[in-house]
Amino acid sequence: MSDGTPVTALVSRAAHGDQGAWDALVERYAPLIWSICRRYQLDAAEAGDIGQTVWLQLMTHLAELREPATVAGWLAATTRRECARTRRAARGPQAALHMPDAESIADAQTPTAEQHAALREAFTRLPRCCQQLLALLTGDLPVPYAQISAQLGIPLGSIGPRRDCCLGKLRRDPAIAALLNPAAYAGVPDPG
Repeated sequence: MSDGTPVTALVSRAAHGDQGAWDALVERYAPLIWSICRRYQLDAAEAGDIGQTVWLQLMTHLAELREPATVAGWLAATTRRECARTRRAARGPQAALHMPDAESIADAQTPTAEQHAALREAFTRLPRCCQQLLALLTGDLPVPYAQISAQLGIPLGSIGPRRDCCLGKLRRDPAIAALLNPAAYAGVPDPG
């Protein structure tokens, strides 16, 4: 927020239910959360999930903050803890069960022309609302959730679940499903 409102005032107002103050906190500190997630080399979907978790934890504990001026430190510490937890979980036994998302379809850093074409084709078949949301979430610069909420007219808390729903639709598209499991689409039994 560029109006220079002191963070202590924003925290106090947000703790008392002021939606504008909450939105200002999200806008002010979302880049901090995003940058920490990027340092942990998490993809956009993981970073979005962590952001949702961190904001939910802040919302739950906002009134309990002893020093409202330290909210940035609290957010940073909580984000680092969630990033580390996510990284540990990815290395654990559940890592093999992870369903790849649109960003991890390619097994190399540079997707092939076929993969680009399949993704573009699948993306055009998504509902317009999914296209808009995913475009905002996957751009070169992260768009703050508050801005996405205002631009698309959806509540902040529903951005993560809607993103997951849209990515699920993208995964189920025949063009993407064929990339994820080519054996199933070639009529060959899947060995796994």
